Amino acid sequence: MTLLLALTLFTLAVFLGLELISKVPATLHTPLMSGSNAISGITLIGALVAAGADHSTLTTVLGFFAVVLATINVVGGFVVTNRMLSMFTKRKKRES
Repeated sequence: MTLLLALTLFTLAVFLGLELISKVPATLHTPLMSGSNAISGITLIGALVAAGADHSTLTTVLGFFAVVLATINVVGGFVVTNRMLSMFTKRKKRES
C-alpha cells in the first residue's frame, strides 16, 4: 500500500511539474531557473549527506549519482545565469 501511494504521489508530481514548466513564458524561464539554482544547492547538500551516510552500498551509489546530477544542475544554472546577465552589459565600441 505504501509503494502504491508513493508511486501515485510521484506520478502526480511529475505531471504537475511538466504542466507548470510548459506554461512559463520564455521571457521568465531564465530568471526562474536562476532562482531555482538555490534549491539545487540544497539538493546537493542532501545528496552529499545521503552519499556520506554509510547505511548500505545501494544508498552510497544512489547518493553518488544524486551528487553528480545535482552538481551538473547547479553548474548549469550558474552558466545560464551568467549568460543571461551578459546580455544586459554594455558592449564597448570598437575604434577603427
